[in-house]
Amino acid sequence: MSTPTRTAVAPLTTEDAELLVATAKAAAEAAGATVSVTVLDAGGHLLAFRRDDRAVLISGETSTRKAYTALQLNAPTAELVDTVLPGSPFHTLPTALDRPLLFIAGGLPVHRDGRLIGAIGVGGGAPDQDHGFAAAARDALV
Repeated sequence: MSTPTRTAVAPLTTEDAELLVATAKAAAEAAGATVSVTVLDAGGHLLAFRRDDRAVLISGETSTRKAYTALQLNAPTAELVDTVLPGSPFHTLPTALDRPLLFIAGGLPVHRDGRLIGAIGVGGGAPDQDHGFAAAARDALV
């Protein structure tokens, strides 16, 4: 009986995280938005965080919760917004866990070679803007 071959996937590095933060920040600046950006590794540990001096203080918390939610559910938070509405499958999920989730656009899982390696969360702009800034950053990570 043969053992399946496993291919190692490079984890999200500090250098990757810095690229994600810089790209999201540049996209936000180009749109005239001030944001916070959080990058988590696959274990949910903080790799990078940056809050623009002029960003609202709560954006730091929202960017972190968006990243955590995207990581734990391996899905963009923009695609999960309707899942927490009354009568929806995850209606009670935001309050059921010790670590709060946030179902607002702006969080994206980060994959490499089809494997989940981390997540990025952006907070401070409108939800659609935050999603776009996070997507621009994720897409820059080659």
